[in-house]
Amino acid sequence: MSLIPHWREVAATPGRVVAPDERLPWPQTAAMGVQHVIAMFGATVLAPLLMGFDPNVAILMSGIGTLIFFVMVGGQVPSYLGSSFAFIGVVIAASGYAGPGPNANLGVALGGIIVCGLVYTLIGLVVMGIGTKWVEALMPPVVTGAVVAVIGLNLAGIPIKNMAPTGFDAWMQAVTFVCVGLVAVYTGGMTQRLLILVGLILASVVYAVLTNGLGLGKPIDLSGIAGAAWFGAPKFAAPVFDGKAMLLIAPVAIILVAENLGHIKAVSAMTGRDLDRYMGRAFVGDGVATMVSGASGGTGVTTYAENIGVMAATKIYSTAMFVVAALIAILLGFSPKFGALIQAIPLAVMGGVSIVVFGLIAVAGAKIWVDNRVDFSDNTNLIVAAVTLVLGTGDFTLRFGGFALGGIGTATFGAIALHALLKRRG
Repeated sequence: MSLIPHWREVAATPGRVVAPDERLPWPQTAAMGVQHVIAMFGATVLAPLLMGFDPNVAILMSGIGTLIFFVMVGGQVPSYLGSSFAFIGVVIAASGYAGPGPNANLGVALGGIIVCGLVYTLIGLVVMGIGTKWVEALMPPVVTGAVVAVIGLNLAGIPIKNMAPTGFDAWMQAVTFVCVGLVAVYTGGMTQRLLILVGLILASVVYAVLTNGLGLGKPIDLSGIAGAAWFGAPKFAAPVFDGKAMLLIAPVAIILVAENLGHIKAVSAMTGRDLDRYMGRAFVGDGVATMVSGASGGTGVTTYAENIGVMAATKIYSTAMFVVAALIAILLGFSPKFGALIQAIPLAVMGGVSIVVFGLIAVAGAKIWVDNRVDFSDNTNLIVAAVTLVLGTGDFTLRFGGFALGGIGTATFGAIALHALLKRRG
């Protein structure tokens, strides 16, 4: 397996499936790369803003991370790596970030992200040696579904308590999630796939009319966009290795493993190719990309479901288009004007989008149960799910001397431990 594959060029005939080691002519491949950048744009920009990260660094590292992943799997697994929402709750808890604006305690979060990436990489190396069955036994669907759902539920209070300081802002949050809902239900095609981004834009327009036009709230300030340069270096940040933060953030590796495993299973089913042999390499690639991102001031990264949706719709699985997408993301990372545009989004609009996104995370956990037909008449599954949801939602905290393990951490470890304890043998 070479590091850079040789893609066989094929024609873009209707209905033809383009395999990972094939590509369309380069102009069409470039256009597909742009589409994938747009598909991941809404999520990979929103996540860093919710954690107080520099969006330019985040999108730059998503491009670099995608190239690292590409090299690690020899260009055989089509995937884009973007900012992972799994980090939001633990980063906010570890850094004490209340938003909006830059995270003043970013360093400790970066140290935890690097350690998480290291754990993820070690898991990948073990998988390369002995396979994935032990991962599936340790984290069955009842566990991964509960942990994913808890992330969304644990975050629910952030937009409601911290991102609506006035009554007007609360109403704008409602307008925002209604806009997203209307896009999700009443549009189609690429617009529907970009429901978060399009809904955010519509809500921002409504906000501008009501504030800049009618003076009902804090107006949108566009002066930062006008004054920002088109090109310039992003604001990199250095990690700080704090024991409490590292122990809080490192368990996210479990969720990243579940996400990546599901991604490869889904792409295998769509392409008709067995990609399980690349599973360990994919884990290592994602883990190394997360460490590199954290070391530079970026978020932890993961494979993106949005890009699976685009591939499923187009039947084009060529890995060449992800190289194009990564290079475009790197260019955007070096544009301060792009960062200023993102920072101009009103807090209330971000809060409304956050309500949708955190809810979708919670529902994604439930979807794991549905898709895998988790049997809740089995008391093991019932107790594991029930206890995990309340631990995470209620922010159950265990203290060990001066160290406190918060809701997401206790829920994650609790789900794994409870399942191991209660699982019936034989």
